[in-house]
This record gives sequence, C-alpha cells and structure tokens, in this order.
Amino acid sequence: MTVSPTTEKALRDAMTRLLNGSARRTDGRLTKENLYREAGVSRATMNRAPDILAAWDIAVADRTDPKPPRDVVGELENLRTQLRRKTGECARLQERLAAAATTIAALHHDNNALLDELARHRSANVTPIA
Repeated sequence: MTVSPTTEKALRDAMTRLLNGSARRTDGRLTKENLYREAGVSRATMNRAPDILAAWDIAVADRTDPKPPRDVVGELENLRTQLRRKTGECARLQERLAAAATTIAALHHDNNALLDELARHRSANVTPIA
C-alpha cells in the first residue's frame, strides 16, 4: 500500500525532526507513535507507508545506544535509593496502622462493656425518696 505524496512528505519531515531532536508536536522520543503524531497523520496512515517505516527502523536502530548514559544510570540509582527509603517508611507505617487498629478494637470492646454495664444499672429499681 502507498500513501499520498503529501503524507509521505509529512512523515519524512516528521522523521527528520525527530531524528534531529527538533520535535514540534511530541516529546521527541524515537517511537513510531511519535512519528505519526509528529507528522499529523493517523497510525493506520503511517502503517500504509512501509518504505518510510523501514527507513525509520534503520535510523532508530543506528541511533539507539545499547548502553545507557551515565546520568541515566545515576538517576536510576537515586530512584532505587528513594524506593528503598519509601518501602521502609511504608513498612513502618503499616506497623503503626496495625497497632492503631488493635488499640481501636480494644477501646471498642471496652466501650461496649461499659455501655452494657451502664444499661444493667439503669434497669435496677430505684426507689424515689418521698
């Protein structure tokens, strides 16, 4: 299947912008979703242009660095550290929640016992002083 010359030009221009890092309509990531969004065409229209998709796959494969940059590795380590801290904080909060639930259950039991005792005393015969 083929696409119109206008659509082909839009897709090629979008591919050039994305590969040059000058995206206008997307975040600039090298994805097919960004390609069709940057070109202003539908996904189905993009999929009807196999020559452009083949060129896209080759261009992206050439640009993809298999080893992540150092700043990404550093940020990943920072995020892992934050995750460990948050996981510990979550565990501590879960312990506090369990203790609070136990305390609330005990107070509820004591309150019911006091209400029962109060009800028993109210039913006692009271002799008015005359």
